[in-house]
Amino acid sequence: MKVSGLQSVIRRKRKHYPRSSPQHVTENVLNREFKATKPNEKWVTDVTELKYGSSKKAYLSAILDLYDGSIVSYMLGHSNNNQLVFKTLDQAIASLQGEQPLIHSVDSPHTSVLFSSFREKVFIA
Repeated sequence: MKVSGLQSVIRRKRKHYPRSSPQHVTENVLNREFKATKPNEKWVTDVTELKYGSSKKAYLSAILDLYDGSIVSYMLGHSNNNQLVFKTLDQAIASLQGEQPLIHSVDSPHTSVLFSSFREKVFIA
């Protein structure tokens, strides 16, 4: 390889983080019924990791309405934490006009005790 001017690229070893167990797990009320009969009846939410540059990450938190597949709210942040999820929910709740949607997610920020108390405070099932 040296004669040909080639050099191998050595990847860094990946860090292995232990999986944390959810602090607060709620009953699966949605039960795989991913269709809604009216707007703001059922919402699903997720946080996605986006990689950019050589080693940078961003996190996209979004809430999707199952009635028509529209994005109700989204936020972009540099860390996957409760603050990102709460900002996304605050933005979505501001668009409500008296509805109380069922919101479903399985991500770790959504299974925290803080998220559970926040959800109860704003009357989301």
